[in-house]
Amino acid sequence: MQQLLDAIARLRVLVVGDLMLDHYVWGDASRLSPEAPVPIVKVGHDTYTAGGAANVAANLRELGVATEVAGVFGADAYGRLLQANLSERGVRCDAACCCESVATIVKTRVMCRNQQLCRIDREDAPEVYALSDAAVDALRARIAASDAVILSDYAKGVVTSELIRRVQGMARPGQIVALDPKPRPDLHFTRVALMTPNRSEALQLAGLSATEGKAFPGSDVAARIHERFAPEHLVVTLGADGMLLSTGGRPGRHLATAAREVFDVSGAGDTVIATLAAALAAGADIERAASLANLAAGVVVGKLGTATATPAEILARAPQGG
Repeated sequence: MQQLLDAIARLRVLVVGDLMLDHYVWGDASRLSPEAPVPIVKVGHDTYTAGGAANVAANLRELGVATEVAGVFGADAYGRLLQANLSERGVRCDAACCCESVATIVKTRVMCRNQQLCRIDREDAPEVYALSDAAVDALRARIAASDAVILSDYAKGVVTSELIRRVQGMARPGQIVALDPKPRPDLHFTRVALMTPNRSEALQLAGLSATEGKAFPGSDVAARIHERFAPEHLVVTLGADGMLLSTGGRPGRHLATAAREVFDVSGAGDTVIATLAAALAAGADIERAASLANLAAGVVVGKLGTATATPAEILARAPQGG
């Protein structure tokens, strides 16, 4: 495991996707409002951190990966906070990401006694976040300089069928192009190296409905997703039930969760795709890569708020001799 982490730390990865700022309002609520049956929150403090594709980049940097992001955020106060957060982490963010005509995407979570009370989203229509032709063309040199490309899709406008097609066309043969897709009718793609949907997304991508009380139909999901999208590797994150691995449409190993306790699952999917893609780019096979990602996810869900996992934290969870 240490050797794999050392190899990952020598990589360079490009993340393209929906850049967001995660805003946490930390407070307490001890009484209801006289105006409506809702709690009154007395605010203690606010924190801000990278979210969405920016959190994927933050997770890569925590592993020591030289990381660059491409996406769109606004020339507003939230955008400046996001840019500062990325800069502090050592994530390279081109000035072209900043756009005067859009609002930075912000997810505000109101937290009371370590529980999420509500979430407030600020964002424009998806079409305003789409990358221009010039911005997509500029990805060519960055892709050439990278060991892997991660497309982080939150359905906010950056990741489109055309973007996926063009990125795949720019990638070298064998270069890892990983995608965490949000299922929607207008998203079409095929033959990415890695897909990492969660349980609900995997069922949608497979054209299946969730059935309460029934086990996740892993074999059917893997076969259907392979038939529709033909990913080289599919890793379905199943929350408390761990991960399901599939290569070539064949259901593979099921990994039990490495989480010891779960405080917050926000951003865990970002940790998974960041760690998986980096491990594959470093030469690990899918089982080794997934084992590392499973450990990293087990670390971040044990923290409050959008979080990352350090190599030391990951190694502390590794089995003896792992």
